Amino acid sequence: MMADEENPETPAGSADSPTEDAPQHAVPSEEATEIAGSAEDAALEAAQEAQEAPGEHIPPEPPTVEGGGEGHAVPSEDAQEIAGVAEDAPLEALQEAEDEAAVQAAVSEDAEDAGGDESAEEAEETTPRVKPSVPGAHLEVDIVPEGVDPLGRSETYEDPYAIEEEAEVATAEGAAEEEQEEVLSEPIATAAIDLAAGARYRATGKRKTAIARVTLRPGKGNYLVNGRALEEHFPRTTLQRNIRQPLETVGYQERMDVVARLHGGGISAQAGALRHGVSRALLEADPNLRGELKRRGFLTRDSRAKERKKAGLKKARKRPQFSKR
Repeated sequence: MMADEENPETPAGSADSPTEDAPQHAVPSEEATEIAGSAEDAALEAAQEAQEAPGEHIPPEPPTVEGGGEGHAVPSEDAQEIAGVAEDAPLEALQEAEDEAAVQAAVSEDAEDAGGDESAEEAEETTPRVKPSVPGAHLEVDIVPEGVDPLGRSETYEDPYAIEEEAEVATAEGAAEEEQEEVLSEPIATAAIDLAAGARYRATGKRKTAIARVTLRPGKGNYLVNGRALEEHFPRTTLQRNIRQPLETVGYQERMDVVARLHGGGISAQAGALRHGVSRALLEADPNLRGELKRRGFLTRDSRAKERKKAGLKKARKRPQFSKR
C-alpha cells in the first residue's frame, strides 16, 4: 500500500517498481529517450549539411514535442544533460566548418599572390637592363711626363711645391762653409818672425798626460823628437800631418827647425802636445799671430782626458754583469 500511495502511476507488483533493497535511481521514460535520439540525429544531419554547403549555415531548429501539455512525462536530469550536449554539437560543427573555409580562402590568396609575383619577375626579366652611365667615362687619359709643364707655359717645368727659401738657405750655408775652409787652409800672410842666427823660441804643450817642451830655431824644416826623426817617433801619417799644421799655416815649414822633448802619455797624446807646443812657440815669435792661430784652434788646449775608474765598476762607467740568482 505504501508503494501505491507514493507512485500512483506505476502499478503494484510490476517489474519496474523499485524494491526496498535496490537503490532508487531516476529512469528516463520512453518519450525522453525518443527526444534524445531525435536530437542526436539532428546534430549529425546539421554537420553533414554544413560540409556539403559551407557558404550557407543555418542552425537547425530544436525539435518540438507535439501534444505537450498536462498528463505527459517530464524528462529527468540525465535526459536534460544529454539533450544539452546534443544541442551544442551543431554549433561546434558549424565553427569547425567556418575555420576550414577560412583556411582554404587564405591558401587561395597566397597562391594568387605567388602567381602575381612570378608574373612580375618574368616581366622584369623580359625588359633589358640599362647600364648606368659613369661620369667622365668619355674623357681621355692625359699623362704628363715628369719635368714638363702640363699647360705648356714654358719649356722648363718648375715644381710649385718646392721650398725655395730652404734651398737658398742650404746653398748659402754650404757656400759659407766652403769659404771658411778655404780661408783656414790658406797660410797666414801677415806673419813676421825674426830668423836671426841665434833666435830661439821656447814653449810647452800639453795633451792628456803628455807634456812636450818645444824649441823653434832657424833651419830647413827638420823635426827632432827625443833624439829621433819625426817619422821614426810618429809612424802614423795622420799624426805627422797634425804636427806640421802650425808651421804650414804660418808659412815657415821650410825655414824653421823643431826640437822637442816629450814624456808621458801615448803616441796620440804626445802628437797633440807637440802641436800645442809648436803653436805656443810661434806665438812667442810673433804675438800678432794670436787671432789667426786662435781662430784655427791651434792655441786651444784639448782638455779631453780619460775618465777615472770608479769603485765597484770595472772601468769609468762599465758595470759588472748583473746576476739575478
